[in-house]
Amino acid sequence: MNETLLLVERVRNTISLGECHFREFKSASQGPVGAKRPRLAKSICDDIVEALVAFANADGGELLIGVEDNGEITGVPHSQTDVQMMLRAPRTHVHQDSLLPVSAATELSIDNQRVLFFSTSKGATEIYQLADGRCVRRSENATIPANANRLIFDRQEVRSREFDRQFADGASVTDLDVEFVASIAENYLRGISVERYLQQIGLAEYAPGGLRLRMAALLLFAKDIVRWHPRSQVRILKVAGTELLSGELYNVQSDEVVSGNIFHLLVKSWETMRPFLAYKTEFGAGGTFEQKYIYPEYACREALVNAIAHRDYSAHNGVDVFIFDDRMEIRNPGALLSTLRVEDLEPVINFMRMS
Repeated sequence: MNETLLLVERVRNTISLGECHFREFKSASQGPVGAKRPRLAKSICDDIVEALVAFANADGGELLIGVEDNGEITGVPHSQTDVQMMLRAPRTHVHQDSLLPVSAATELSIDNQRVLFFSTSKGATEIYQLADGRCVRRSENATIPANANRLIFDRQEVRSREFDRQFADGASVTDLDVEFVASIAENYLRGISVERYLQQIGLAEYAPGGLRLRMAALLLFAKDIVRWHPRSQVRILKVAGTELLSGELYNVQSDEVVSGNIFHLLVKSWETMRPFLAYKTEFGAGGTFEQKYIYPEYACREALVNAIAHRDYSAHNGVDVFIFDDRMEIRNPGALLSTLRVEDLEPVINFMRMS
């Protein structure tokens, strides 16, 4: 299957999935049903640039021109001159200091209709602006005004994101838990193959030598994660007392390490950690013995999931969980997620202290 056919299939899948944080559809026509007419090419160019700038300032995304919001393919009924102007818009209609990280800007034929497909990755080194200097970003299904200072803060996670996106030399689909990936792919889009699924969600790409996997695919699905990331693990320590001591006073009662891909860690580390949350066993009102927990299970599990999901995998350290007599500490490598700042967490911390 040639590259154009692969792209057409990808776009069909994109249309079937609908609009979201990573996808947007724009009509190339206007007017009432039965009396549609082409929109001004300049107006469409403005839409193209606004969407791509918003995607690049957020998490990347795909734009389709000639597709209605509901997924109906209505095409681009413009002259070839207008179409070429639209395809050049990511270069000609942005701010003079912005160079969008566009990976695709092409014309396709789908169901005998002309559709324009654009794709851009998340910008890693700069903030992107529209021609008039405005800054926008994608949020859920909408394009919203953005604060440039906040976007600069977001860029601090670049190293971690680039690690996840790099291709893993020597890795193939057989290095993954194929059965598990297939089950997820089936829920994503019925009938899609593992290889197509990995490409559709950006975890793999076809190269002259065959399918190449990104590191993120291995972090999520590898059968033998140690080969690719030796510290994809959670270490759970039960400490006797309120401080961790060393030497002859070393007071760790239990030290267990769980290793595996991210999905494995999410399940197995919780199974290992959960028994340590039990405070005591009491005879309950229902006439049965019940375990009473010193910490809310839901909150502990949420904290563990966040530590695994949001850690910096470019740092070759694991997640550590310390269970003291008076508290629990979960430590993970890397800085805060780019959408959070310490001051954002202070109201939550203060509320918990008062509770």
